[in-house]
Amino acid sequence: MHELQADYVVVGSGAVGMAFTDILLTESDATVLIVDRYAKPGGHWNVAYPFVELHQPAAFYGVSSKELSGGRLEQGGLNKGLGELATGAQVSAYFDDVMRHQFLPTGRVQYYPSCDYLGEGRFVSKISGEQHSVIALKKLVNCTHLNTEVPSTHTPNFTIAEGVRFMPLNDLPKVTEAPSAYVVIGAGKTGIDACLWLLGNGVNPEAITWIVSRDAWLLDRRNTQIADEFFFDTMGSYANQMESLAEAESVDDLFERLEETGYFVRIHPDVKPSMFHAATISKPEIEELRRIKNVVRLGRVKSISRDQIVLDKGVVPTSPEAIHVDCSASALAKLKTKTIFAGNTITPQMVRPYQPVFSAAFIAHVEISYADDDTKNRFCAPVP
Repeated sequence: MHELQADYVVVGSGAVGMAFTDILLTESDATVLIVDRYAKPGGHWNVAYPFVELHQPAAFYGVSSKELSGGRLEQGGLNKGLGELATGAQVSAYFDDVMRHQFLPTGRVQYYPSCDYLGEGRFVSKISGEQHSVIALKKLVNCTHLNTEVPSTHTPNFTIAEGVRFMPLNDLPKVTEAPSAYVVIGAGKTGIDACLWLLGNGVNPEAITWIVSRDAWLLDRRNTQIADEFFFDTMGSYANQMESLAEAESVDDLFERLEETGYFVRIHPDVKPSMFHAATISKPEIEELRRIKNVVRLGRVKSISRDQIVLDKGVVPTSPEAIHVDCSASALAKLKTKTIFAGNTITPQMVRPYQPVFSAAFIAHVEISYADDDTKNRFCAPVP
């Protein structure tokens, strides 16, 4: 058993763990030991689908000491004129660069990739089998609480009969022969990405069936920009949000007001959304998605056989020649909030809506700046 120690033991080198560590290194002289199950930093970005992109401007993402964005506006495509969106490959390369060229050269970071953390200060290498024990001289930082679920690691909660052509979103680029049809299962960001990718690759909209268990309210990406020319869009959306909250007489009235002011948008104007997952979208993307007319709204999928799909509220036909694309994973599972600062353990969670990376950096700053947990927790209340 190899015995180690550091001021902070950070479990997870995904975006949250990297953002937390970055503040420790830039605002203190603390030592850090990072344990992660993946071979490279970046967390779920290591197994993301090949055509994934951030759905918010890249300027909002990454560690505080190194900007991910190049500060450019997109010059073409469905995000034309808005802040650039980083691809999954760019995000992965970015975190690898931060680890290799910023964290490790400080001499204050020990990094153990491809290791499973077993609890109680013990972890084991998945490659060599070597076991380690580590003492956190100050705090253990558990950055795995917001366990992000991605299509490639998701187990569907419905049955799939033998002979059904079924694949996670990751495998779409591996298709070598056009099927008779595509059935996209899921209405979240991955479902949107799948539909846009298929349309962008020339698939006839009539060949796409989109199974939407619930329609969602979305955020207009134009209102999330940081460039000066978008000042009135971005700050205006905050003002509209506050005015809507102050004047609304009910929850339904609130959402109607938020849509009227442009804070919320919906894909299909004739269908009232019933959920909100904080995804952003551009107006051209909405118009592109509206080309898909075969949208099935019969609840969640219960089973898929060679000739039919059984849902909560009905049955729709399918065929053995159709490819069924699983986009049903929920990025963040419904988790109970935990006290962020609890004795010798810190559990980063979102303290600012939609911003897990900013939240992690802020929590690290509060950890360094204040002495007692009560004060820290008053600053860092998890958002629902």
